[in-house]
Amino acid sequence: MKATRLTIPDVILFEPKVFGDDRGFFFESFNHTRFEEAVGRKVTFAQDNHSKSTKNVLRGLHYQIQQPQGKLVRVVVGEVFDVAVDIRKSSPNFGKWVGELLSAENKKQLWVPEGFAHGFVVLSDAAEFLYKATNYYAPEFERGICWNDSDIGIDWKLSTPPILSLKDQNAIRLKDAEVFS
Repeated sequence: MKATRLTIPDVILFEPKVFGDDRGFFFESFNHTRFEEAVGRKVTFAQDNHSKSTKNVLRGLHYQIQQPQGKLVRVVVGEVFDVAVDIRKSSPNFGKWVGELLSAENKKQLWVPEGFAHGFVVLSDAAEFLYKATNYYAPEFERGICWNDSDIGIDWKLSTPPILSLKDQNAIRLKDAEVFS
């Protein structure tokens, strides 16, 4: 598995070696030892999650201010544009974002460490999204930053307005959000 640090170096793109023929394909989707070598620290995953969304659904930008979650994300059906925003006040990349196309076809995975807000928008008719999280979901600590905050300036690759949950419609701007030190 190839690991590439993105322009925000704490965010890592993983690209598996896929073995395919006319019968189908095989690839190793996770190897704990190789993952920790790439990340450069010990990581324990506490929870796996699976979501399904339809075209133009945008989920995010989400994070937990306490019990923060690092996430290893991938798509097993369809295609999404996945985004990580650095919300660590002490980081030289504070308020900057990186994004990657993740799809069932390209089989790429993105490591979004603790201290980042995360979101994705569905580009295909539907998408199924899997992620491993380093901590348990804690709704009392969940926070959200609005997806279209002009101070962040994410290019979501949208041609029509996204479909948002009520929670995401009411998310606040980064300048007003609780962030990490």
